[in-house]
Amino acid sequence: MDIPNLKHLSDFDNVLVVDKTGKTIFYDLADLHILKKLGQKPEEFLGKNITSFYKNLTLENSTIMNVLRTGEALCEVEQQMITKTGSAFVSKSSTYPIKQDKTVIGAIEFSKHFFTKEDIQFLDQYAGHKIYRKNNTIYTIDDIVTVNPQMMTVKKRIEKVAKTDSTVLIYGQTGTGKEVVAQSIHNLSERFGKPFISFNCGAIPASLMESTLFGTTKGSFTGSEDMPGLFEQAEGGTLFLDEINSLDMNLQVKLLKAIEEKTIRRIGGKKNIQLDIRVLSATNEDPDILVDEKRLRQDLFFRLGVVQINLPKLSVRTDDIEVLLQYYVNFYTNNMNIFVEGMTEEALECFKRYSWPGNIRELKNAVENAFNNVSSTLITIDDIPDRIKNYSGKEARVNVSHAKMLSLKDTVESYEKSIIMNELNETNGKIAETARRLGLSKQSLKYKLDKYQLR
Repeated sequence: MDIPNLKHLSDFDNVLVVDKTGKTIFYDLADLHILKKLGQKPEEFLGKNITSFYKNLTLENSTIMNVLRTGEALCEVEQQMITKTGSAFVSKSSTYPIKQDKTVIGAIEFSKHFFTKEDIQFLDQYAGHKIYRKNNTIYTIDDIVTVNPQMMTVKKRIEKVAKTDSTVLIYGQTGTGKEVVAQSIHNLSERFGKPFISFNCGAIPASLMESTLFGTTKGSFTGSEDMPGLFEQAEGGTLFLDEINSLDMNLQVKLLKAIEEKTIRRIGGKKNIQLDIRVLSATNEDPDILVDEKRLRQDLFFRLGVVQINLPKLSVRTDDIEVLLQYYVNFYTNNMNIFVEGMTEEALECFKRYSWPGNIRELKNAVENAFNNVSSTLITIDDIPDRIKNYSGKEARVNVSHAKMLSLKDTVESYEKSIIMNELNETNGKIAETARRLGLSKQSLKYKLDKYQLR
Protein backbone atom coordinates (compact mmCIF):
# COMPACT_ATOMS: atom_id res chain seq x y z
CA MET A 1 0.00 0.00 0.00
CA ASP A 2 1.51 3.30 -1.12
CA ILE A 3 0.12 6.45 0.53
CA PRO A 4 1.82 9.64 -0.69
CA ASN A 5 1.67 12.90 1.28
CA LEU A 6 0.92 11.31 4.65
CA LYS A 7 0.89 14.72 6.35
CA HIS A 8 -2.59 15.65 5.11
CA LEU A 9 -4.09 12.54 6.73
CA SER A 10 -3.77 14.21 10.14
CA ASP A 11 -6.80 16.30 9.16
CA PHE A 12 -9.04 13.22 9.22
CA ASP A 13 -10.85 11.76 12.25
CA ASN A 14 -11.93 8.29 11.10
CA VAL A 15 -10.25 5.23 9.60
CA LEU A 16 -12.10 2.43 7.79
CA VAL A 17 -10.64 -0.73 6.24
CA VAL A 18 -12.59 -3.05 3.92
CA ASP A 19 -11.76 -6.31 2.16
CA LYS A 20 -11.80 -6.77 -1.61
CA THR A 21 -15.62 -7.10 -1.64
CA GLY A 22 -16.23 -3.88 0.30
CA LYS A 23 -17.03 -5.51 3.66
CA THR A 24 -15.78 -3.69 6.76
CA ILE A 25 -12.98 -5.47 8.61
CA PHE A 26 -11.65 -2.62 10.80
CA TYR A 27 -12.70 0.86 11.90
CA ASP A 28 -11.57 3.58 14.28
CA LEU A 29 -14.09 6.41 14.76
CA ALA A 30 -13.54 9.68 16.61
CA ASP A 31 -17.17 9.73 17.74
CA LEU A 32 -19.33 6.62 18.11
CA HIS A 33 -22.43 8.80 17.57
CA ILE A 34 -21.65 8.23 13.89
CA LEU A 35 -22.68 4.60 14.35
CA LYS A 36 -25.96 5.72 15.92
CA LYS A 37 -26.67 7.84 12.87
CA LEU A 38 -25.95 4.78 10.71
CA GLY A 39 -28.38 2.73 12.80
CA GLN A 40 -25.67 0.28 13.83
CA LYS A 41 -24.20 -1.00 17.07
CA PRO A 42 -20.39 -1.33 17.25
CA GLU A 43 -20.46 -5.12 17.00
CA GLU A 44 -22.90 -4.99 14.06
CA PHE A 45 -20.79 -2.62 11.96
CA LEU A 46 -18.15 -5.19 10.98
CA GLY A 47 -18.69 -7.66 8.16
CA LYS A 48 -21.22 -5.57 6.20
CA ASN A 49 -20.77 -3.97 2.80
CA ILE A 50 -20.09 -0.27 3.09
CA THR A 51 -22.94 0.61 0.72
CA SER A 52 -25.53 -1.04 3.00
CA PHE A 53 -25.39 1.81 5.54
CA TYR A 54 -26.55 4.57 3.19
CA LYS A 55 -29.59 5.34 1.06
CA ASN A 56 -27.67 7.15 -1.65
CA LEU A 57 -24.49 5.04 -1.82
CA THR A 58 -24.17 2.50 -4.64
CA LEU A 59 -21.45 0.27 -6.06
CA GLU A 60 -20.97 2.90 -8.76
CA ASN A 61 -20.64 6.11 -6.70
CA SER A 62 -18.94 4.75 -3.56
CA THR A 63 -15.36 5.99 -3.25
CA ILE A 64 -14.30 2.72 -1.61
CA MET A 65 -15.91 0.54 -4.29
CA ASN A 66 -14.33 2.69 -7.03
CA VAL A 67 -10.88 2.30 -5.50
CA LEU A 68 -11.40 -1.48 -5.18
CA ARG A 69 -12.44 -1.63 -8.82
CA THR A 70 -9.74 0.61 -10.35
CA GLY A 71 -6.84 0.19 -7.95
CA GLU A 72 -6.34 3.97 -8.03
CA ALA A 73 -6.46 6.25 -4.97
CA LEU A 74 -9.15 8.97 -4.60
CA CYS A 75 -8.06 11.94 -2.47
CA GLU A 76 -9.92 14.80 -0.83
CA VAL A 77 -13.34 13.71 -2.10
CA GLU A 78 -16.48 15.31 -0.64
CA GLN A 79 -19.79 13.44 -0.68
CA GLN A 80 -23.19 14.03 0.91
CA MET A 81 -24.19 10.88 2.73
CA ILE A 82 -27.78 9.98 3.65
CA THR A 83 -28.05 7.18 6.20
CA LYS A 84 -30.73 4.50 6.34
CA THR A 85 -32.21 6.34 9.35
CA GLY A 86 -32.61 9.52 7.29
CA SER A 87 -29.72 11.54 8.73
CA ALA A 88 -27.48 13.53 6.40
CA PHE A 89 -23.87 14.65 6.65
CA VAL A 90 -20.99 15.56 4.36
CA SER A 91 -18.00 13.22 4.29
CA LYS A 92 -14.56 14.38 3.18
CA SER A 93 -12.33 11.39 2.51
CA SER A 94 -9.12 10.06 1.00
CA THR A 95 -9.23 6.40 -0.05
CA TYR A 96 -6.29 4.12 -1.00
CA PRO A 97 -6.09 0.57 -2.36
CA ILE A 98 -4.39 -2.18 -0.36
CA LYS A 99 -2.42 -4.38 -2.77
CA GLN A 100 -0.63 -7.70 -2.59
CA ASP A 101 1.52 -8.58 -5.61
CA LYS A 102 -0.29 -5.88 -7.62
CA THR A 103 -3.67 -7.42 -6.74
CA VAL A 104 -6.18 -5.25 -4.88
CA ILE A 105 -7.13 -7.11 -1.68
CA GLY A 106 -8.83 -4.25 0.14
CA ALA A 107 -8.98 -0.51 0.73
CA ILE A 108 -8.41 1.97 3.53
CA GLU A 109 -10.34 5.22 3.84
CA PHE A 110 -9.54 8.22 6.03
CA SER A 111 -12.51 10.55 6.55
CA LYS A 112 -13.97 13.49 8.43
CA HIS A 113 -17.70 14.13 8.82
CA PHE A 114 -19.42 17.50 8.70
CA PHE A 115 -23.05 17.65 9.81
CA THR A 116 -25.55 19.56 7.72
CA LYS A 117 -27.48 22.60 8.96
CA GLU A 118 -30.66 20.53 9.23
CA ASP A 119 -28.96 18.13 11.65
CA ILE A 120 -28.21 20.94 14.09
CA GLN A 121 -31.84 20.71 15.25
CA PHE A 122 -30.88 17.53 17.11
CA LEU A 123 -28.80 19.50 19.64
CA ASP A 124 -29.50 17.22 22.59
CA GLN A 125 -27.48 14.54 20.81
CA TYR A 126 -24.35 16.65 20.72
CA ALA A 127 -24.65 18.72 23.90
CA GLY A 128 -22.56 16.34 25.99
CA HIS A 129 -19.59 16.85 23.66
CA LYS A 130 -20.10 20.63 23.41
CA ILE A 131 -20.04 20.31 19.62
CA TYR A 132 -22.59 23.03 19.09
CA ARG A 133 -21.94 25.49 21.92
CA LYS A 134 -19.39 25.84 24.68
CA ASN A 135 -21.52 28.23 26.70
CA ASN A 136 -23.73 25.68 28.54
CA THR A 137 -26.63 25.90 26.05
CA ILE A 138 -28.20 23.36 23.72
CA TYR A 139 -31.03 25.46 22.23
CA THR A 140 -31.35 28.34 19.79
CA ILE A 141 -34.39 30.12 18.42
CA ASP A 142 -34.58 27.50 15.63
CA ASP A 143 -35.63 25.00 18.31
CA ILE A 144 -38.87 26.93 18.85
CA VAL A 145 -40.90 24.92 16.35
CA THR A 146 -44.17 26.62 15.46
CA VAL A 147 -46.62 27.71 12.79
CA ASN A 148 -48.88 29.35 15.38
CA PRO A 149 -49.30 33.14 14.90
CA GLN A 150 -49.04 33.84 18.64
CA MET A 151 -45.78 31.91 18.93
CA MET A 152 -44.42 33.50 15.77
CA THR A 153 -44.96 36.85 17.49
CA VAL A 154 -43.08 35.52 20.53
CA LYS A 155 -40.14 34.53 18.30
CA LYS A 156 -40.01 38.02 16.79
CA ARG A 157 -40.05 39.51 20.27
CA ILE A 158 -37.19 37.26 21.35
CA GLU A 159 -35.12 38.51 18.43
CA LYS A 160 -35.75 42.12 19.50
CA VAL A 161 -35.10 41.81 23.23
CA ALA A 162 -31.95 39.74 22.62
CA LYS A 163 -30.26 42.89 21.29
CA THR A 164 -30.61 44.68 24.65
CA ASP A 165 -29.49 43.99 28.21
CA SER A 166 -32.92 44.48 29.79
CA THR A 167 -34.18 41.93 32.31
CA VAL A 168 -36.81 39.54 30.90
CA LEU A 169 -39.46 37.66 32.88
CA ILE A 170 -40.79 34.59 31.04
CA TYR A 171 -44.22 33.39 32.14
CA GLY A 172 -45.59 30.05 31.03
CA GLN A 173 -46.92 26.79 32.43
CA THR A 174 -44.56 23.90 33.08
CA GLY A 175 -43.40 22.41 29.80
CA THR A 176 -44.12 25.41 27.57
CA GLY A 177 -40.44 25.99 26.78
CA LYS A 178 -39.22 28.72 29.14
CA GLU A 179 -35.66 27.35 29.16
CA VAL A 180 -35.62 27.25 25.35
CA VAL A 181 -36.69 30.90 25.22
CA ALA A 182 -34.03 31.93 27.74
CA GLN A 183 -31.26 30.12 25.86
CA SER A 184 -32.50 31.58 22.58
CA ILE A 185 -32.23 35.11 23.99
CA HIS A 186 -28.68 34.40 25.19
CA ASN A 187 -27.54 32.88 21.90
CA LEU A 188 -28.95 35.77 19.88
CA SER A 189 -27.31 38.36 22.13
CA GLU A 190 -23.81 39.81 22.11
CA ARG A 191 -23.17 37.67 25.20
CA PHE A 192 -23.40 34.36 23.31
CA GLY A 193 -19.67 33.66 23.74
CA LYS A 194 -19.96 33.89 27.54
CA PRO A 195 -21.60 31.45 30.01
CA PHE A 196 -25.32 30.78 30.24
CA ILE A 197 -26.01 29.76 33.86
CA SER A 198 -29.43 28.22 34.50
CA PHE A 199 -30.80 27.59 37.99
CA ASN A 200 -34.15 26.37 39.32
CA CYS A 201 -34.86 28.33 42.50
CA GLY A 202 -37.17 25.61 43.79
CA ALA A 203 -34.54 22.89 43.47
CA ILE A 204 -32.57 23.36 46.70
CA PRO A 205 -33.45 24.19 50.35
CA ALA A 206 -33.85 27.86 51.28
CA SER A 207 -30.95 27.53 53.74
CA LEU A 208 -28.51 26.91 50.87
CA MET A 209 -29.98 29.42 48.45
CA GLU A 210 -27.99 32.52 49.48
CA SER A 211 -24.61 30.78 49.31
CA THR A 212 -25.57 29.21 45.98
CA LEU A 213 -26.42 32.57 44.45
CA PHE A 214 -23.75 34.78 45.99
CA GLY A 215 -20.91 32.41 46.95
CA THR A 216 -18.92 31.96 50.15
CA THR A 217 -15.61 33.10 51.68
CA LYS A 218 -13.30 30.68 53.46
CA GLY A 219 -13.83 30.76 57.21
CA SER A 220 -17.20 32.48 57.09
CA PHE A 221 -18.72 29.37 58.68
CA THR A 222 -17.56 25.87 59.57
CA GLY A 223 -16.30 24.05 56.51
CA SER A 224 -16.75 27.00 54.17
CA GLU A 225 -14.38 27.57 51.25
CA ASP A 226 -13.81 30.33 48.75
CA MET A 227 -16.58 29.48 46.33
CA PRO A 228 -18.05 31.69 43.59
CA GLY A 229 -21.84 31.78 43.44
CA LEU A 230 -24.03 31.64 40.35
CA PHE A 231 -23.82 35.41 39.85
CA GLU A 232 -20.03 35.24 39.54
CA GLN A 233 -20.15 32.12 37.38
CA ALA A 234 -22.32 33.99 34.89
CA GLU A 235 -19.87 36.92 34.57
CA GLY A 236 -20.07 38.41 31.10
CA GLY A 237 -22.99 36.18 30.23
CA THR A 238 -26.55 35.41 31.33
CA LEU A 239 -28.02 34.17 34.61
CA PHE A 240 -31.41 32.45 34.19
CA LEU A 241 -33.45 31.99 37.39
CA ASP A 242 -36.42 29.65 36.94
CA GLU A 243 -39.30 29.40 39.45
CA ILE A 244 -38.28 32.79 40.81
CA ASN A 245 -41.36 32.82 43.06
CA SER A 246 -39.84 29.97 45.12
CA LEU A 247 -37.40 32.38 46.78
CA ASP A 248 -38.32 33.48 50.30
CA MET A 249 -39.01 37.17 50.87
CA ASN A 250 -35.69 37.93 52.61
CA LEU A 251 -33.72 36.53 49.71
CA GLN A 252 -35.92 38.38 47.22
CA VAL A 253 -34.74 41.63 48.86
CA LYS A 254 -31.08 40.64 48.42
CA LEU A 255 -31.71 39.53 44.86
CA LEU A 256 -33.31 42.87 44.04
CA LYS A 257 -30.30 44.72 45.44
CA ALA A 258 -27.86 42.58 43.44
CA ILE A 259 -29.74 43.14 40.19
CA GLU A 260 -30.23 46.86 40.80
CA GLU A 261 -26.61 47.57 41.73
CA LYS A 262 -24.97 44.82 39.64
CA THR A 263 -22.89 44.09 42.72
CA ILE A 264 -22.77 41.13 45.11
CA ARG A 265 -20.87 40.20 48.25
CA ARG A 266 -20.03 36.63 49.14
CA ILE A 267 -21.20 35.27 52.49
CA GLY A 268 -18.46 36.26 54.93
CA GLY A 269 -16.82 38.48 52.33
CA LYS A 270 -15.52 41.98 53.05
CA LYS A 271 -15.64 43.48 49.59
CA ASN A 272 -18.21 44.00 46.90
CA ILE A 273 -17.83 42.26 43.55
CA GLN A 274 -18.88 44.16 40.43
CA LEU A 275 -20.73 42.13 37.83
CA ASP A 276 -21.46 42.35 34.13
CA ILE A 277 -24.35 39.95 33.62
CA ARG A 278 -27.85 39.87 32.22
CA VAL A 279 -30.58 38.37 34.39
CA LEU A 280 -33.47 36.40 32.89
CA SER A 281 -36.13 34.83 35.09
CA ALA A 282 -39.21 32.65 34.75
CA THR A 283 -42.31 31.55 36.60
CA ASN A 284 -45.02 29.00 35.86
CA GLU A 285 -47.62 31.06 37.73
CA ASP A 286 -49.21 34.37 36.76
CA PRO A 287 -46.86 37.09 38.09
CA ASP A 288 -49.75 39.44 38.86
CA ILE A 289 -51.36 36.79 41.07
CA LEU A 290 -48.01 36.11 42.76
CA VAL A 291 -47.70 39.80 43.60
CA ASP A 292 -51.32 39.99 44.83
CA GLU A 293 -50.79 36.96 47.05
CA LYS A 294 -47.55 38.44 48.47
CA ARG A 295 -45.42 35.58 47.15
CA LEU A 296 -43.41 37.84 44.85
CA ARG A 297 -42.28 41.28 45.93
CA GLN A 298 -43.76 43.97 43.72
CA ASP A 299 -40.47 45.87 43.45
CA LEU A 300 -38.65 42.68 42.42
CA PHE A 301 -41.37 41.94 39.87
CA PHE A 302 -40.93 45.40 38.33
CA ARG A 303 -37.14 44.93 38.25
CA LEU A 304 -37.25 41.42 36.77
CA GLY A 305 -40.05 42.13 34.32
CA VAL A 306 -38.79 45.13 32.39
CA VAL A 307 -39.76 42.91 29.48
CA GLN A 308 -42.32 40.13 29.99
CA ILE A 309 -42.77 37.26 27.54
CA ASN A 310 -45.90 35.14 27.97
CA LEU A 311 -45.85 31.63 26.51
CA PRO A 312 -49.21 30.12 25.50
CA LYS A 313 -50.26 26.64 26.59
CA LEU A 314 -50.07 23.92 23.96
CA SER A 315 -53.85 23.49 24.25
CA VAL A 316 -54.35 26.94 22.70
CA ARG A 317 -51.81 26.42 19.92
CA THR A 318 -53.26 23.18 18.56
CA ASP A 319 -52.10 24.12 15.05
CA ASP A 320 -48.57 23.34 16.30
CA ILE A 321 -49.30 19.80 17.46
CA GLU A 322 -48.74 18.14 14.09
CA VAL A 323 -45.49 20.00 13.31
CA LEU A 324 -44.18 19.32 16.82
CA LEU A 325 -45.01 15.63 16.46
CA GLN A 326 -43.08 15.37 13.21
CA TYR A 327 -40.17 17.28 14.76
CA TYR A 328 -39.93 14.83 17.67
CA VAL A 329 -40.46 11.82 15.43
CA ASN A 330 -37.41 12.98 13.46
CA PHE A 331 -35.55 13.68 16.69
CA TYR A 332 -36.08 10.20 18.17
CA THR A 333 -35.48 8.49 14.83
CA ASN A 334 -31.99 9.99 14.98
CA ASN A 335 -31.47 9.38 18.70
CA MET A 336 -33.02 5.98 19.38
CA ASN A 337 -31.85 3.97 16.37
CA ILE A 338 -35.49 3.30 15.42
CA PHE A 339 -36.74 4.41 12.02
CA VAL A 340 -40.26 5.90 12.17
CA GLU A 341 -41.86 7.93 9.38
CA GLY A 342 -44.82 9.32 11.30
CA MET A 343 -48.09 8.15 12.83
CA THR A 344 -51.46 6.89 11.71
CA GLU A 345 -54.41 9.28 11.36
CA GLU A 346 -56.12 7.60 14.32
CA ALA A 347 -53.10 8.21 16.59
CA LEU A 348 -52.73 11.76 15.29
CA GLU A 349 -56.35 12.54 16.15
CA CYS A 350 -55.77 11.36 19.73
CA PHE A 351 -52.83 13.74 20.03
CA LYS A 352 -54.90 16.60 18.65
CA ARG A 353 -57.84 15.89 20.98
CA TYR A 354 -55.78 15.61 24.17
CA SER A 355 -55.59 18.62 26.55
CA TRP A 356 -51.77 18.54 27.16
CA PRO A 357 -51.54 19.71 30.80
CA GLY A 358 -47.78 19.06 30.59
CA ASN A 359 -47.55 21.04 27.35
CA ILE A 360 -44.65 20.49 24.91
CA ARG A 361 -42.59 18.51 27.41
CA GLU A 362 -45.45 16.05 27.82
CA LEU A 363 -45.85 15.76 24.05
CA LYS A 364 -42.14 15.05 23.64
CA ASN A 365 -42.28 12.38 26.35
CA ALA A 366 -45.37 10.84 24.73
CA VAL A 367 -43.51 10.49 21.43
CA GLU A 368 -40.55 8.90 23.23
CA ASN A 369 -42.98 6.50 24.92
CA ALA A 370 -44.41 5.57 21.52
CA PHE A 371 -40.91 4.85 20.17
CA ASN A 372 -40.48 2.31 22.96
CA ASN A 373 -43.64 0.52 21.80
CA VAL A 374 -43.68 0.93 18.02
CA SER A 375 -43.30 -2.20 15.89
CA SER A 376 -43.50 -0.68 12.39
CA THR A 377 -42.54 2.55 10.62
CA LEU A 378 -45.78 4.21 11.79
CA ILE A 379 -46.86 4.99 15.36
CA THR A 380 -50.32 3.53 15.93
CA ILE A 381 -52.95 4.17 18.59
CA ASP A 382 -51.71 1.09 20.45
CA ASP A 383 -48.25 2.65 20.83
CA ILE A 384 -49.30 5.87 22.60
CA PRO A 385 -49.90 6.38 26.37
CA ASP A 386 -53.33 5.32 27.67
CA ARG A 387 -54.13 8.77 29.10
CA ILE A 388 -53.89 10.20 25.56
CA LYS A 389 -55.62 7.30 23.85
CA ASN A 390 -58.53 7.25 26.31
CA TYR A 391 -58.93 11.01 26.81
CA SER A 392 -62.61 11.96 26.57
CA GLY A 393 -62.32 15.75 26.68
CA LYS A 394 -64.52 16.05 29.79
CA GLU A 395 -63.32 18.82 32.07
CA ALA A 396 -64.37 20.10 35.45
CA ARG A 397 -66.95 22.86 35.12
CA VAL A 398 -68.30 25.44 37.51
CA ASN A 399 -72.03 25.52 38.07
CA VAL A 400 -73.12 28.55 36.01
CA SER A 401 -76.07 29.53 38.18
CA HIS A 402 -73.86 29.44 41.26
CA ALA A 403 -71.14 31.43 39.47
CA LYS A 404 -73.56 34.28 38.78
CA MET A 405 -73.80 34.87 42.53
CA LEU A 406 -70.02 35.23 42.94
CA SER A 407 -67.56 38.01 42.22
CA LEU A 408 -65.09 37.46 39.36
CA LYS A 409 -62.30 36.62 41.82
CA ASP A 410 -64.49 34.13 43.69
CA THR A 411 -65.67 32.57 40.42
CA VAL A 412 -62.10 32.07 39.23
CA GLU A 413 -61.10 30.59 42.57
CA SER A 414 -64.12 28.29 42.55
CA TYR A 415 -63.21 27.10 39.07
CA GLU A 416 -59.57 26.60 40.08
CA LYS A 417 -60.59 24.65 43.17
CA SER A 418 -62.87 22.35 41.15
CA ILE A 419 -60.09 21.61 38.65
CA ILE A 420 -57.63 20.80 41.44
CA MET A 421 -60.18 18.55 43.16
CA ASN A 422 -60.84 16.74 39.89
CA GLU A 423 -57.15 16.10 39.22
CA LEU A 424 -56.57 15.00 42.83
CA ASN A 425 -59.33 12.42 42.43
CA GLU A 426 -57.87 11.27 39.10
CA THR A 427 -54.45 10.71 40.70
CA ASN A 428 -55.75 9.27 43.96
CA GLY A 429 -54.32 12.20 45.88
CA LYS A 430 -50.76 11.97 44.52
CA ILE A 431 -49.30 15.48 44.88
CA ALA A 432 -46.44 15.13 42.38
CA GLU A 433 -48.62 13.65 39.64
CA THR A 434 -51.38 16.22 40.22
CA ALA A 435 -48.85 19.06 40.04
CA ARG A 436 -47.45 17.66 36.78
CA ARG A 437 -50.91 17.42 35.22
CA LEU A 438 -51.79 20.97 36.26
CA GLY A 439 -48.47 22.42 35.14
CA LEU A 440 -47.58 23.57 38.67
CA SER A 441 -44.61 23.07 40.94
CA LYS A 442 -45.28 20.88 43.97
CA GLN A 443 -44.70 23.88 46.20
CA SER A 444 -47.33 25.93 44.33
CA LEU A 445 -49.84 23.08 44.44
CA LYS A 446 -49.34 22.63 48.18
CA TYR A 447 -49.98 26.34 48.64
CA LYS A 448 -53.27 26.07 46.74
CA LEU A 449 -54.29 22.91 48.62
CA ASP A 450 -53.87 24.81 51.88
CA LYS A 451 -55.61 27.87 50.46
CA TYR A 452 -58.68 25.86 49.45
CA GLN A 453 -58.45 23.56 52.51
CA LEU A 454 -58.12 20.46 50.36
CA ARG A 455 -55.74 18.63 52.69
